[in-house]
Amino acid sequence: MFVQDFVESYSRLVCLVGLTLILFISYKVVSAALRSYNSPWRDIPGPRRLGWFKGAYEESPEHESSRLQEQWLQQYGHIDKIMTSDTKALSHILSQGSIYQKSPELRFILGELLGTGLLFVEGAKHKQQRRIMNPAFGPIQVRKFTETFIGKAIEMRDIWLAKAAETTRKDGRLKLDAFNWLNRVTLDIIGLAGFNYEFDALNSTEDHPNELSEAVRKMFSFRNLDPVFMLQIVFPPARIIPTARSREAARCLRTIRRVGMQMIAEKKAEVLAAASNVGKDGAVERKDIQGHDLLSLLIKSNMAVDQAESSRMSDDDILSQVPTFLVAGHETTSTGVSWTLFALAMQPAAQATLRAELSVVPTDTPTMDELNALPYLEGVLRESLRLYAPVTATERVAMQDDVIPLSKPFVDKAGVVRHEISVPKGSTIMVPIQHMHRMEELWGEDADEFKPERWASIPDSARTIPNVWGNMLTFLAGAHACIGYRFSVVEMKALIFTIVRAFEIELAVTPDDIVKRTRVVARPGIGSNPSAGSTLPVLLRPVATAK
Repeated sequence: MFVQDFVESYSRLVCLVGLTLILFISYKVVSAALRSYNSPWRDIPGPRRLGWFKGAYEESPEHESSRLQEQWLQQYGHIDKIMTSDTKALSHILSQGSIYQKSPELRFILGELLGTGLLFVEGAKHKQQRRIMNPAFGPIQVRKFTETFIGKAIEMRDIWLAKAAETTRKDGRLKLDAFNWLNRVTLDIIGLAGFNYEFDALNSTEDHPNELSEAVRKMFSFRNLDPVFMLQIVFPPARIIPTARSREAARCLRTIRRVGMQMIAEKKAEVLAAASNVGKDGAVERKDIQGHDLLSLLIKSNMAVDQAESSRMSDDDILSQVPTFLVAGHETTSTGVSWTLFALAMQPAAQATLRAELSVVPTDTPTMDELNALPYLEGVLRESLRLYAPVTATERVAMQDDVIPLSKPFVDKAGVVRHEISVPKGSTIMVPIQHMHRMEELWGEDADEFKPERWASIPDSARTIPNVWGNMLTFLAGAHACIGYRFSVVEMKALIFTIVRAFEIELAVTPDDIVKRTRVVARPGIGSNPSAGSTLPVLLRPVATAK
């Protein structure tokens, strides 16, 4: 009887879920059809739709999707139904953070990876959290952190040199996975600079990997095209269905949050131990909480009884920042440096020019100002982040009706010249970051080439791209621009400085076999070996022994 009741209950549940899914899809199809019929965008040129689920996308390898977007923009102009490359339009969209926000689908993806921290929240909460954390990433703090950047870079260099001395290869080269090592060193850096916490991921071994590195690795190894995950993105009720993916993601986030809780508890205990006047309830004042690192600012916003209410963060708010900055704070940087090494391996002349500039610096431990005074290093990094932006695209949803101005008019299907586009509430607009960085119209006929020297004098057209650094969208722009862009730029320079001064770099596979594996961040991978995950196999030879 019990078994029969269970089977009947389970059958009813399956039927209910199935019926709900059918009704949801029907609602979506009808709504999409009505929006398309009534939309002011229906006369805008664009690619033919292939169906409700696929939209205009054919099935293609992940690394081909960006090329498809580029073809659409070239064929249909600056505006179509899913994206715009008009710089005036993008400036408007990115500067109006209250109107254009991340879509629920994108927030779901970010939430699974990073939790509900700064990259997840919107509106007033985003403004509050960003205001509290901004000082941790200002120029003064980054100048202080440079010593940490260089120190960890040198530690990694010395490990590589020791391994190179033990290599059994006849050519004296050391083969290693540069991405894996860069992922570890940047985790160590954000741990120390952001949270004053030593993860020591550089010295972890395959037998005893750093648990945080391992959690992040697993989270970024999920398949993008997992059918159930795709269903959960577009059908929110399906998110309650436990899957192997959701369980593993939750387990990884639990690991990160546990480490975060440990760091927060230790910092709070340190504050209480050092406070000159602790209240009976353990209350302290702002003066008792020293330091401008990220964790100190978070603790101050939480513990200080004399902190303004508008600057206070709850325990949950603080904890939610930990996975955001531990993951995002080292993933984008390690990815950016990996693609820079890839570009330099592809361009031996540029690599030699950079090494010549770096070799005349009289110290292994330059300051932030000394790093920023190296023009070719600046050009190499800018050029790498232009061609290989870690985040290749993003999207925004209009929270209200709006009108977007255009720098260049376009002719719609009815032959009408338009100087602006009307955007109904709920419209999704893609921001094609990679395409913007490779547009010949903005950068010239050599837009697809790696030329660090172009940064000595970029075209005026490229200066119209909205940005916070480098005339590029790599760090976005506006209220949601990357809060840690200064931190990341100097960190990347410190790593590139240390690596290129010490090693000649070659690829260990053919260049065509290196492809992008995108899971929010576009990491390098091997096309012929997808199971290898994110990786950049390189051959290194110490400069002192190079011939």
